[in-house]
Amino acid sequence: MTSQAIALYKKRRSQYALGKNLPISQNDTTHLIKQAVREAPSAFNAQSSRAVILYGAENQKFWEHAKDELRRLVPADAFAATEQKLNGFAAGAGTVLFFVDTDVVKSLQEQFTLYADNFPIWGEQSNGMAQFAVWTALADADIGASLQHYNPLVDQGVRESWGVPAHWSLRAQMPFGSNEAAFGDKTYMEDEARFKVFG
Repeated sequence: MTSQAIALYKKRRSQYALGKNLPISQNDTTHLIKQAVREAPSAFNAQSSRAVILYGAENQKFWEHAKDELRRLVPADAFAATEQKLNGFAAGAGTVLFFVDTDVVKSLQEQFTLYADNFPIWGEQSNGMAQFAVWTALADADIGASLQHYNPLVDQGVRESWGVPAHWSLRAQMPFGSNEAAFGDKTYMEDEARFKVFG
């Protein structure tokens, strides 16, 4: 049995060698990202995922901010490797910042008290699905990406630089761009260690 969806999932891989030469226009890339977030599922149709999309100088600004924050924590003699890694993300065409709108989560907790403890979990799950949807859509357009997590270190600077509301909680960052290197082979764990099937 063949599946177009599974073929796309296999195409979605972490790409760290990014360039600025997108195979589609910036407008089309933005539209693709918006569509992917819009179509990603969410519990109670909460639609709590939010995204900020940065291109060009704004993308550079974000990764410079991340660099500044990490420079405070990483020993000077070890910072070169960290800087090289962040420069690789900045070399791409853009970055998607993924957020959970905690006001939406709190509102649902108040409306449906029986499930109150679950809504923060479901908000995270929904955001993860939005990240996967965007990543897969970018891969389908031959745009490379990876998923990074420099929150909460960069949170305050993000709020100040791009006017992000305090109730948007930053969950992940996805630098993206042209694929400037081939993908290596992917390894998989044994099915016996991962699945149980009954019936």
